[in-house]
Amino acid sequence: MNILEGKVALITGGTKGIGYGIAEALLNQGFKVAITGRDQESTREVAKELASKTNSENAVIGLEADVRQLESQERAVKATLDAFGQLDLVVANAGLGHFGSIEDLTVEQWNAVIDTNLTGVFNSIKASVDALKETRGYYITISSLAGTNFFAGGSAYNASKFGVTGFTQAVMLDLRKYGVKVSTIMPGSVSTHFNGNEPSEAGAWKIQIEDIGELVVDLLKMNPRTLPSKIEVRPTTPPSSK
Repeated sequence: MNILEGKVALITGGTKGIGYGIAEALLNQGFKVAITGRDQESTREVAKELASKTNSENAVIGLEADVRQLESQERAVKATLDAFGQLDLVVANAGLGHFGSIEDLTVEQWNAVIDTNLTGVFNSIKASVDALKETRGYYITISSLAGTNFFAGGSAYNASKFGVTGFTQAVMLDLRKYGVKVSTIMPGSVSTHFNGNEPSEAGAWKIQIEDIGELVVDLLKMNPRTLPSKIEVRPTTPPSSK
């Protein structure tokens, strides 16, 4: 028996990268999935692509939403409930990065990173908490190893991901009394388009998006008495160790 069959997920930033990999893995497990992106047309096209790849017609929808705005996230949650009737999992994945010395980092860049990466995570759970309490569901945030390891040029990104890590752990303590499970996943180098990267064979040593998808599935299938609340994952053999 597949315990994930018929469950419903909402994934922010699901049109590419980690969010896309998680969506594909969940659809292959029988989930119904709503993905969000800032552009309605492209988000719908990605939803169609996912449906075709996973033979999941009528099981995936694309929604225009901006995690920086609570009202936008509330609309996405309502649209998911209207389409699928329940909400069992929210993955707060949407994120971006601006990097550079504090001497050069602009106010606009700082606000963009904090508003998307940190406030967006707050908005995602704030909009969905009642629905997740109803199903005794799961809330997963995508942080980063940059959420515990600081580096030069990373002040905005480090601040956002340190914040995500701490925020998620506090929310875990707030919500476990309702049977809602909360975890944060903290990946190292992942082969995505993040920060202008172009995935290629040269990045085969990196974590792949399907690996994160598999990890999410594993978390969902774990005995509910056990909660891995903070998971660090990294490439097994980065070039620097060879």
